[in-house]
Amino acid sequence: MTFKDFIGTDTTGVLGAINTVVIPLIFALAFAAFLWGVLSHFFLHGDDEKSRLSGRDFILWGVLGMAVMLSAWGLIRMLLSTLGL
Repeated sequence: MTFKDFIGTDTTGVLGAINTVVIPLIFALAFAAFLWGVLSHFFLHGDDEKSRLSGRDFILWGVLGMAVMLSAWGLIRMLLSTLGL
């Protein structure tokens, strides 16, 4: 087994597992936390102004966090395809 076989490609090896299982799972958990924050701050406690302000910050940081994750994932994919892995 060579190092390239261990690292793998888009569908095999360690990189394949990370790209097809781990990263989508992290995105799904982040999106679920974002939806939970929206639900709890705006629908369940929507009449409380303090909760709405807290929810607005939660939404902002959630969107920024998902944008950073998506851009990092894209940069990593671009780097791996450039290196031929």
